[in-house]
Amino acid sequence: MAEDVTSEGPESLRKELERYRLVVSDLHEKIRELEAELEITTTMAEMPGVIVTRPELQRTMSRLIGKIAMIVQAEKVMIFLYHSESGELALLPPSLGVTDDQASGIAIRPSEGIVGEVYQTGESIIYNDALNDPRALPEVVSALRIRNGIAVPLVIKQRNEQERIVHERIIGVAHACNKRYEQEFNQDDLRLLEMLGEQAAAVISNAQLYITLTEEKERLEDALESIRSGVIVVSAEGRIRLMNRAACQVLQLPADGYEGKELTEVIANDQVRSLLNQTFDSLREESLEIELDNEDVYRAETSMVVGENGSPTDVVVIFTDITDIRHVEQMKTTFVSTVSHELRTPLTSIKGFIATLLDDTSSVYDDQTRHEFYEIIDQECDRLTRLISDLLNISRIESGRALDMNISPVDVRDLAQRVLDTQQQYTLRHNLTNEIPPDFPIIEADSDHVTRILDNLLGNAIKYSPDGGDIALSGVDEGDSIRIDVTDHGLGIPVRQHDRIFDRFQMVEGDSNRKGIKGTGIGLYLVRHLAQAHGGDVWLTWSEVDKGSTFSVNLPKVPQIEQSSEQ
Repeated sequence: MAEDVTSEGPESLRKELERYRLVVSDLHEKIRELEAELEITTTMAEMPGVIVTRPELQRTMSRLIGKIAMIVQAEKVMIFLYHSESGELALLPPSLGVTDDQASGIAIRPSEGIVGEVYQTGESIIYNDALNDPRALPEVVSALRIRNGIAVPLVIKQRNEQERIVHERIIGVAHACNKRYEQEFNQDDLRLLEMLGEQAAAVISNAQLYITLTEEKERLEDALESIRSGVIVVSAEGRIRLMNRAACQVLQLPADGYEGKELTEVIANDQVRSLLNQTFDSLREESLEIELDNEDVYRAETSMVVGENGSPTDVVVIFTDITDIRHVEQMKTTFVSTVSHELRTPLTSIKGFIATLLDDTSSVYDDQTRHEFYEIIDQECDRLTRLISDLLNISRIESGRALDMNISPVDVRDLAQRVLDTQQQYTLRHNLTNEIPPDFPIIEADSDHVTRILDNLLGNAIKYSPDGGDIALSGVDEGDSIRIDVTDHGLGIPVRQHDRIFDRFQMVEGDSNRKGIKGTGIGLYLVRHLAQAHGGDVWLTWSEVDKGSTFSVNLPKVPQIEQSSEQ
């Protein structure tokens, strides 16, 4: 009996080994087929050439995750990425077999769970009893109903020219769970998932780089489009790389795509072209002022963009609108000239009358004539004092200091009459009337400042009514405040200038210039600040060209004043 067993043993063993060889051969063939399929399905040829948006990345990962699930026969597939801001491994959407609600609640620290261990160690893990594996996180296992799984690191490998790996970096973990048909994961599954993970890591890394660069480029383009300065970038070959909308407006070009076009084909302005050529020739920053046909003035400044080899690659031109600056400079020049004239006029009168009186050693002039001379000198001194006071107040306003305020009871009707009487002395062609009611309320205010407000408003009314006429000063009690209106029937103010007349150094343009009307351009600017210092304001109520204007000023009866600590 023993001999039969012994004699049959080797033959039976050989048959069994042959059967195992066939099974192993079959398995190897299937593995080769799966590897070939893996190569085909996960190559970059199947992916978009360049993934530049997050939706494209999600679609690509969705296809890749589907292939992973099919190849390793997993019910659930998840990609965890490490986020340095939170210090956690979070799911990269989409995941297979995991709902959005489940995914939103999963965040794993590198020191926790199987996923954390794989991320920290860089070693893959197979586990086939999730409930009893001490490395697994019970809450994740329970929430996702995980039985078994594979976790492999997502490794970015940097290679040199000889294709040798010079640096590795782990960016996350690929995790496949629940082998189908109640089976267990094995080493073949692990090896396949590691290959897939390497492909996934490359896709994710490249996609995130492109997405970051693309989003940064879009933010830069949005920023360039939103700034008011014009920007043009021109390559060393003379082609336009970038031109924002503001630059198109500066050069009076349609807002269209000019990238890649020849500079000479797009920009006709000889000054701009010369500036760019000069910058490339000199290899240093250049600048010039350009005045366009519409009288706008821009400062064009260039800057070189230098490549890694130190040679210039591009020139950036920035256009800054300096029209208002040049306008203000011109107004300041006119202001200084006008103030000099305004100061010289009363001084000339004072000097003349004093010289006349000094020369009158033989008493040619009687007492009445001398008294008239003294009155003129006194009026001119007052005029000079008012102008100097205005300049000092402007200086305080420009330096950001509060105006000096000396609050006391002010009889507005009486004060207005004094201002009217003073102004009437300077004109014979105007009829100035005080229409403020006799019972007009007494207010708390700075008497000198209210005088300056009325004096400037009445002075402007006279100045801009060169042909004479009626000028009325009226008042309205508005409860907690009063309103004073100054109405003339002069030249009026064009609508286009209504918003600017209270700015400093502004003069009404048009007929006023043709009639030789001059001024400092600070009257209404000062009136507004004096009124606002009391808690009030001034505005243009009505104006029509060649019909006249009405200015209104509002003052509270009891001002709310913030006293300045700097006097």
